[in-house]
Amino acid sequence: MKKIIHTPNAPAPIGPYNQAVQLGDMLYTSGQIAINPETGELELGDIQHETKLVMENLKAVLAAAHMDFSHVIKSSIFVSDMNNFASINEVYGSYFNDEEAPARETVEVANLPKFVNVEISMIASL
Repeated sequence: MKKIIHTPNAPAPIGPYNQAVQLGDMLYTSGQIAINPETGELELGDIQHETKLVMENLKAVLAAAHMDFSHVIKSSIFVSDMNNFASINEVYGSYFNDEEAPARETVEVANLPKFVNVEISMIASL
């Protein structure tokens, strides 16, 4: 049976979806963008700040499911400009141990929700 994961420590969904869904030991997060959960406002501009906020939002969603980044087995990163790859990767990489980092793809897309520069989703397992 699926379990809906919700935390006030991450942004509320902006559409008909949930922050994450857990099925057994597997957790599927929705994509997170740079919305400050305390204010509900977008924080765009500096790509590293934006990426850090996305990762902190994902950290909160994982914690609500009693998990952390060590449980992540797959990440999907969507970017509006591949020229930001190195800056995004620097922040993203600081949340993982290189030897146990998850599988991942990074894809440049034409647009993202609210025209943000980066969106990240994850799959995790207990």
